[in-house]
Amino acid sequence: MGEVLTGSNAVWEFEPDAVVIRYSRGVRGSRLLQALGERRVPHEALEDVELAPGRRGTLVLRATPRPGADPLMEVAGGQLRESADPYRLVLPEQSASLAGTAREVLLAAVRAATAAELPGGRFLVPAPAAPRSFKAYDAKATFDGHVVGFHWFRTGASTAKWNSGDQTFPVEELSGVDWHSPEQVDGHLRLLLRDRAEPPPAADRDPASVVFGLGYGSVHESLPFAAAVLAAIRTARVRP
Repeated sequence: MGEVLTGSNAVWEFEPDAVVIRYSRGVRGSRLLQALGERRVPHEALEDVELAPGRRGTLVLRATPRPGADPLMEVAGGQLRESADPYRLVLPEQSASLAGTAREVLLAAVRAATAAELPGGRFLVPAPAAPRSFKAYDAKATFDGHVVGFHWFRTGASTAKWNSGDQTFPVEELSGVDWHSPEQVDGHLRLLLRDRAEPPPAADRDPASVVFGLGYGSVHESLPFAAAVLAAIRTARVRP
């Protein structure tokens, strides 16, 4: 292929077996894209490619990832705003012919690549790299690639959390990550424990959760964190 499409929010470079997406710096309202920087998406990680009219004389080329292929999108669970969609390229309408050709070629490559099953439960799109950290309302969350740590803030943590002491969770003890966007009223990040038999308490009382709030747990910090943890959990699960 070898083509390059430059949009207002990203640049897509088409390789023989993947699309390399580089996100533009200074994109208003898309700090997540700035934080992601660059992603390499193999053709087999996609299931569809669409081209549709956008706003104010633009076109939107959008790829749809396969379920289970991208840890970021798995954790996001449809909660991202349109402007923060990592698979969306905004182009001027004058690029219609070039964009249409790129879409057809990419779609053919995607359909040829997706004949195979997802390999062993692993994600096909690389997760954001560890180590990572961010400040929630009630704790500082850290992840070194193997262990998640919650270090409580005395002024934010509930009595139940403070009394439980700082927490550490090896990824081998986790089954998943539940992320609720900080743009929602009940925004939080909850670690799902393998050996937890009872339903967890509310996030503000659960030592395996941190809660967000105004200015805490921002999408561009907490979502890549959650995706990195989820990918590590998957890797630990399939490790020989």
